[in-house]
This record gives sequence, structure tokens and C-alpha cells, in this order.
Amino acid sequence: MIDQFGYRPGDQKVAVIQQANATEEDDPNLYQHLNDTFQVIDVEAPDAPVYTASAEIWADGKIHDQSGDRVAWFDFSTVQTPGNYAIQNTRTGETSAQFAIAPDVYQNVLKTATRMYYYQRSGFEKAPPYADPRWTDRAAFLGPGQDPEARFVDDKDNAALARDMRGGWFDAGDTNKYVTFAAQPLHLLLSAYSQNPDRWPDDFNIPESNNGIPDLLDEVRYELDWFQRMQDDDGGVFIKLGTLDHNAASTPGRDRRPRFYGPKCSSSTIDLASTFAHAAVVFRDFPELQSVAATLEQRSLQAWDWFNRHPIQTECDSQEIKAGDADRDPAVQMGGAILAAVYLSQLRDDPQFHTYIRDHYSETRPFDDSMGVLYASSVVDGLMTYLQSANAPADLKAQMEADFSTLFFDQLSPFFNDIVNLDPYRAYMPDGQYHWGSNAVKSNFGNINQAISAATNDTSAAQMYTNQALGYLHYLHGVNPLGIVYLTNMYDVGAEYSANEMFHAWLGDGIYKNAQTSRSGPAPGYVTGGPNNDYTGPAEGIAERPIMRAYLDRSDSELYMWEITEPSITYQAPYIRLLSRL
Repeated sequence: MIDQFGYRPGDQKVAVIQQANATEEDDPNLYQHLNDTFQVIDVEAPDAPVYTASAEIWADGKIHDQSGDRVAWFDFSTVQTPGNYAIQNTRTGETSAQFAIAPDVYQNVLKTATRMYYYQRSGFEKAPPYADPRWTDRAAFLGPGQDPEARFVDDKDNAALARDMRGGWFDAGDTNKYVTFAAQPLHLLLSAYSQNPDRWPDDFNIPESNNGIPDLLDEVRYELDWFQRMQDDDGGVFIKLGTLDHNAASTPGRDRRPRFYGPKCSSSTIDLASTFAHAAVVFRDFPELQSVAATLEQRSLQAWDWFNRHPIQTECDSQEIKAGDADRDPAVQMGGAILAAVYLSQLRDDPQFHTYIRDHYSETRPFDDSMGVLYASSVVDGLMTYLQSANAPADLKAQMEADFSTLFFDQLSPFFNDIVNLDPYRAYMPDGQYHWGSNAVKSNFGNINQAISAATNDTSAAQMYTNQALGYLHYLHGVNPLGIVYLTNMYDVGAEYSANEMFHAWLGDGIYKNAQTSRSGPAPGYVTGGPNNDYTGPAEGIAERPIMRAYLDRSDSELYMWEITEPSITYQAPYIRLLSRL
């Protein structure tokens, strides 16, 4: 098992040699290949190996509980010359998938994964040259009773309450749109740009390409334009928009179902406040976007004021709009409020924002529950940004630095330090994190390792944490028990075995069902949900499998594949954040 896209020249490179579904009674000869010698071959000159060594058996041949496998490692980090390679067993001749070594080895992967958001656009035609001819569709939900004149779900017959709520991204495999679900992805994408702006050119082949603005920010702006339509004149923000049933058409552009919006809520309002403030900080550096930044700042302040005048609400979404509960618990809403205060403090010299951060940052998920950091990586990004702010009070920064040191180096570091001993696939997660959307958590494990790497002053420790962050990336790229790239249809980008199916109302059925056997297959670059140890569907055998194998490369609704292979903008952004860091 190798990263099927490849490796940067100077990175640690470890192939995982697998004996799958091992049992304690196995004859040692059956896993002799774990003791074999392996070589790196240049695919252009396979008869002249560039490196040869023995594999190192993990944990003395112990069977790994989460995968059911025995495993060995073949470290070929010394191979750094750019080129195309494969790993070969010198005894059997068996070879791995081909992979590249190059400084920009992930750039096309990053571009493809980011374009997922273009295909998720609502109210926007998907047409050549921006859409591949296999994945075209007319603009969705612009008809009578749809997004330009959506009705309030609690007063459906009242035409006076109809609102223009067109645009934005479909949340996942369904075509609904949620303010609360979109907030963390927006923050992660904005942070991905801010921390590595050179990764983000203006040539991702979307309609806004070559306009002088990085395409990632153009894509973010498309979602923020929809957020503006979800904000009421008093500053409050409606929580979600969608349909009342699951009867989707063959493509979103053919769907004629009426659309409805939910009520205003504290959760959606503070999420708009935080994302608008964050975007204003980023956009103001572009002369072409300064007026946009000013509008976002003003709207953020309106939402901030509304949030602080109303109690925190946790029961806004009746879920009559199908499906997904858009409500957020108080700790998550407090994380949004802290993010709003962080970014508003960068826009305005107003002590109220520093006071709010001082009084409430310890109530957010990274600090009220250390493992909560895996579900609040945008809050970590925001607070780390605040620590670098020149106008933050010195004593507050000192206290936050101490708290982060405790979180990173006392609570999380001992756990992260043992990753390679806990998981031979070098991307450890506890059993409890293999739930619905586990691939997003995998990405966030990588993101937190990279955040710890950036926070430490110990050079060797920083390299160790970066290596561990890479391990999570490699897992998603094929170094996992199934040997699958957990992104759809990546064959044209270099994958040998990619996710062939996903649960998706448009790109998961009919001519789109399977990348290898259907006429079109799904669009490329969608991160699927991942192994789910909590799967409740009728597919036989999943509950009996080791946790890391609780996955089916299927899209069938009768098998409840929304619990396993459905993509989401909330899974995509942590992966893009991790990939852009590395």
C-alpha cells in the first residue's frame, strides 16, 4: 500500500506491506512476504532498481485489531529523485501501484478536490468548458416556488414571506443548503488560503478563473453570496433551505420540487457573523474585493449584535425540511462566537471583542474537551491566528499560549506520540472516531498534528508531527486496509484504485453510478464518508468486520450508503485544508 498519487522528494516515504484478514493460526509461511526484500523501481527503467531493503515487521507480527491485518513497513525515504516509481517484491515480483515523486505531486489532486465545490453549486449551470461533458447540468432550483421565491416552512401559503435564496452549495449528497453546516468548511478554506496563499492560483477552470482573484476565494464568495440572502434585515439568519421529501430528480437541474426555508436561529446567525468577518479579513487585501469586504464586515456586525441580543437556541430546526438537524449545541455556538470576535477584532479596534474572547474562549470545544479539537479545527485555526495578532492584549495571549501548550503538549502530545505503534497504517484513530464521516476526522487528525508541528520550537518534534500529518494524508490516498483512495473517480489524476461510487442524489446513480462500469461515473475528487462502525443498514457482514474495513464501495440507497459513502462539503474542507498544508 502506497500513496497512489505519490510523495514530495524530502518527505518520509513508507510502504505498508499487508497480510490481510490474518488469524492467529496462520502458518508463518503464509506471511513470509512480510519478511521479504523490496525494491523501488523506476517504471521507465524497471530492470535497474534504485533502492533495495528488507521490510520491518510491525509489532513482531501482531494482528492489528482495527484492521485484522499483519503488517510490515518498507521505508524508502532516501529515494528523492523526481520520477515515476513502483515498489516490487524481489521474491515474488508483485508490484504496488505506480506513484510519482515530485515537489508538486499533489497540485492536481488539490485542484480536483477543490472543484468539488463547483459541482456542488446550486442555481448555477454546469457546462463546458468548466464542467466536463460527463457532468453537465442546467442551473438548479430556479423555477416557480423554488429558491428565488422560497417559502417559510412554518407558513407555507404566505406569499408575502417568500424570499430570494438562490445560490450556495448543496451540502452533501442531497440538495439542501445549511448555514450551520457550511460555516466550518468556509473557515477551513479561508485558513487554507491565508496560511498558504501560493498554493492557490487563479486557474482551477471555474467560471471565475483568470479574474485576478485566487479561485478558492471565488468559490468561497459564491457560498457567502448565498449567506447574504439568508440574512434578514434585523441581522438574524435563517438556518436552512431545502425540500420536504427525498424524491430527487435524475439531476438537480430537472428537480421541480418547491423549496422552503427554516427560521432564524442563534446558531446560524453567529456562524454568518464569524464567516463574514473572516472573509472580510482575507478579502480586504485585494483591491477588487475591498467593497465586498466592507459589506461583509457590516453584515457580520449586524449578526453579532443580533446574536448577543437573543438567547442561545438549540431547537430551531424541526427537520420538516429533509434532512439533517441543523441545530448546534451551545459549545459549538460559542466556538462560532469566539471566531466572530477573533476576526472582528482584526477589523475593528473595539475592546468588546477582546473582552469576549477573554471571558469565553475556554468554553469552546478544544478546551472543554481535548478530543473535541478534532471537531473544532476551525476554532483552533482562529485562536492561533489571534495569538499572532498585534492588537491582542499581552496578558490574554500569554494565558492562551499556556492553555494551548497544555492542550497540545500535555493532553494531546502523549497520545499523538504513539501513533505509529498504535496503527501500522500510520494514521491512528480511536475506535469511537470511526463513525459517520470518519474520513473528515482522519483529515482533522492530520491538521492537528500539523498545528502541533507549527507550535513547537523543537525541530525534531516538529518533523515527527509533520510525518504523522502526512500519514493521515497517505491513508486517504490509499495507505489503508482496503488500499482505496477515498476520493471518487481519481483515475485520471493518478489513482489505481479510487472510490468508484458515492451516495449522491445526482452523481451517485444511473449513468453516474460507478466510475468503472457506468457511462460517466461520479465526478472526480469527492471525499466519501469513510468506514463507519456505527452503520445501521442492511448490508451483511459490515458489523462483523474490523473497524477500518467497515466500508462498502457502493451507492445504493437500500443499503443506507448515506452512512458510508455520502460526501459532504464538511468532509471536503478538512481534507483540502490538510492537503494544502502539505
